[in-house]
Amino acid sequence: MFLPHTDADREAMLRTIGVDSLEDLFCDLPDVNLFPEINLPPGMTEIEVLEEIQHIADANETTGELISFLGAGVYNHYTPAVVDSILRRGEFYTAYTPYQPEISQGTLQAIFEYQSMIVALTGMDASNASHYDGATAVAEAVNMAYHNFRGKRSKVILSPGLHPHYRETVHTYVVDSDIQLEGEDTPFDAGPEALIPLIDENTALVSVAYPDFFGRVFDYTKLVEAAHEAKALVAIHVNPLALGLLTPPGEFGADIVTGEGQSLGIPMAFGGPYLGIFATKDKYVRKMAGRIVGETQDTRGQRGFVLTLSTREQHIRRERATSNICTNQGLLALAAAVYLSLLGKNGLRQLAELNYHKAHYAAQQIASIDGFELANSETFFNEFTIRCPKSAAELNEALLHYDVLGGYDLGKSYKGLDDHLLIAVTEMISKEEIDHFVNALKEVSNA
Repeated sequence: MFLPHTDADREAMLRTIGVDSLEDLFCDLPDVNLFPEINLPPGMTEIEVLEEIQHIADANETTGELISFLGAGVYNHYTPAVVDSILRRGEFYTAYTPYQPEISQGTLQAIFEYQSMIVALTGMDASNASHYDGATAVAEAVNMAYHNFRGKRSKVILSPGLHPHYRETVHTYVVDSDIQLEGEDTPFDAGPEALIPLIDENTALVSVAYPDFFGRVFDYTKLVEAAHEAKALVAIHVNPLALGLLTPPGEFGADIVTGEGQSLGIPMAFGGPYLGIFATKDKYVRKMAGRIVGETQDTRGQRGFVLTLSTREQHIRRERATSNICTNQGLLALAAAVYLSLLGKNGLRQLAELNYHKAHYAAQQIASIDGFELANSETFFNEFTIRCPKSAAELNEALLHYDVLGGYDLGKSYKGLDDHLLIAVTEMISKEEIDHFVNALKEVSNA
């Protein structure tokens, strides 16, 4: 570590604050906690450090060595090289919050373009930019709905088909508040109609996923109608890539659309950082957390961009803030914008179709194996649930010997589903690799 202060500098600072030594600054702490002996290994050269780090890294098995059918919210998609190339440009890589528009036009325009693409993708009126990840986006939808009704409605209905980690995040958000969470104990195979009886005049929000955690695609029209009849809001959490094929939530009445943007040019990266998508209708914009970039004109009539709205506690009175979110995933929002601009409308649809057809081929082949069957009959996108003849954990362990990273063991999140695998198929997996997976399943299930 480089410390710029000389001994004379330190002595002058100590004299100024009236102490004789650095140790005097810590005199109130117990001796047992002061200056512990740090047992560090001997020093190493740079070459030795690199060798050691490489040795540690080689213990990891990645999608570079294994065929991955693991999804459950994080997916192995291809990221065009130009996405990373643009992200690493200094003007973006080092950019901070664009408070001063006169020197932040590039960052502001990038955010504006991201917002525009999310609005087009979701069918909503406005998008912020952005939240930390899909989990915080879902939780902020709960916050927003609660504040929209000024705390007069306290019930929030969470579908059991929402990602379990997202629901856990919501539970963390609402601790010590009067928000009541219902719906999670609804049978997972009951469908959205099972949530309708829970809606009443105290309901602020109904939150569902599209596709849901089990990969199923439901028509939420009746649920939305029932919620709106009770004057409640509806939040729909999306896989944005699936919207290349599916009807945008805005077209069947969603009030809020959230999403995990990892599938839009963002690497898996051992679990993050990711991108929380959040869009809503115009009439709810002032209750939306995060920030919105708007387009305007300067005094010379030139196109320009500014921070139009930031309803967070740093900018307005704390008691009126809807959130304490103090930043956004600007760099990852840029990645998503670059990715979407490269694909375009037709490219996104083609990519979605590729995911859809490969997943359906895999599902058909797996369901033909003795003892395996599709757990659900509903439409799915690129992820589906399989009921297995033995425990999912046992199958996944055996599949590693075939260089296959199997699906998500649903028993980790849902009671009674220890023999269910959630399998994801993306454009990165070839037909030959799917066939290898099917053959491996046949062998390990008979072992």
